Amino acid sequence: MARFKGKQRESKSEFDQQVVEVSRVTRVVAGGKRMRFRALVVLGDKKGRVGMGLKKGSDVSEAIKKAVASARKKLIKVNMTKGTIPHKVFAKFKASQVMLKPAPPGTGVIAGGPVRSVIEAAGITNIVSKMLGSSNKINNVKAAIVALSSLKKPRFIESNNDSKPIKEIKDNESK
Repeated sequence: MARFKGKQRESKSEFDQQVVEVSRVTRVVAGGKRMRFRALVVLGDKKGRVGMGLKKGSDVSEAIKKAVASARKKLIKVNMTKGTIPHKVFAKFKASQVMLKPAPPGTGVIAGGPVRSVIEAAGITNIVSKMLGSSNKINNVKAAIVALSSLKKPRFIESNNDSKPIKEIKDNESK
């Protein structure tokens, strides 16, 4: 029987993590200013699950570790079809707005900074996006998560080939 000496190897995580932003934040206390670090991390398995975490810690590595743990708890499932999204979606979080449009194969990921990290973590390979409004990284990541979570299932969209909004279609069916 063999015995292991020292630490056992950690198994490689099933998730891909990307640090979007690390910033220094301060809190004023009686003795002066307390400095901490805030980390924004996007976590995904490149198979349709993605999450984000925003946490603080006394040093950078602690903040990142806490943010990764938070992102694991907040994973969402993204509806995808053939490496892209099933339909165009527009989402808003505070002053940040994100528009995501499906793209044909071979287009690649056309997205800027924080939205790109969310899209790549989700495993979407062909998409066009546009960030409107605020350029705040935290709010843009949250807006991208809101947009991806609001995607409908592909078979539902294909059954409604009209260009009318889904809400109007439901109202017409009830009459």
